Amino acid sequence: MKRFKSIVDIIGITVLLELYIWRWQASAPRAWIVIVAWLAASFVIHRDTPKTLGWRADNLWAATRRAGIVLGSFAVALIVIGLLRGTTARIPQNHSSLAHLGRYFGFRIFQQIVLNSLMTNRLLELSSPPWLAAAIAGTIFAAAHWPNPVLIPATFIGGTTMAWLFARERNIPPLASLQVILSLLVWWAFPIAWHHGLRVGPGYYTFIR
Repeated sequence: MKRFKSIVDIIGITVLLELYIWRWQASAPRAWIVIVAWLAASFVIHRDTPKTLGWRADNLWAATRRAGIVLGSFAVALIVIGLLRGTTARIPQNHSSLAHLGRYFGFRIFQQIVLNSLMTNRLLELSSPPWLAAAIAGTIFAAAHWPNPVLIPATFIGGTTMAWLFARERNIPPLASLQVILSLLVWWAFPIAWHHGLRVGPGYYTFIR
């Protein structure tokens, strides 16, 4: 029964996310509440705790150090790519205030909760080895960024890695913090003509620079 509930959880949250990205985001923007309700119900039904969800202090340093080493190497690679391309120093206009950055960080927290607190945890409940659970979670995460040609490979690599890190040391804040940095570096390192301001779904096609 537990395996069945985990499978339903994985499929259900994936379908809701795709519906929101491709349909509800434009027609019913407040439909994100349905996704939040699904997450809350899932955590109650599966009897998750702050520790299993990745909200803990006992392993904060260990999780931060491990994530910093692994994801820090990704940041260095992106900086090198940007420098080789001759990219000038710039930041997205909508990230020029602390309020915008706060909302951006909040969105990354939400992504980590979906990717890891739910998706990775449920895949591990299916007795998947950590590397396989991480790969499947990363694939679903990347699919949610269709059709962006920059974000699809970037989120597959990043999502798989973050899921693997979460399976090793369950802790959300370090992963969300580093995801913010990596996202900004992806925006900076690659041409806007490629990533369309990191838009996904219909927004990728309607992007106007």
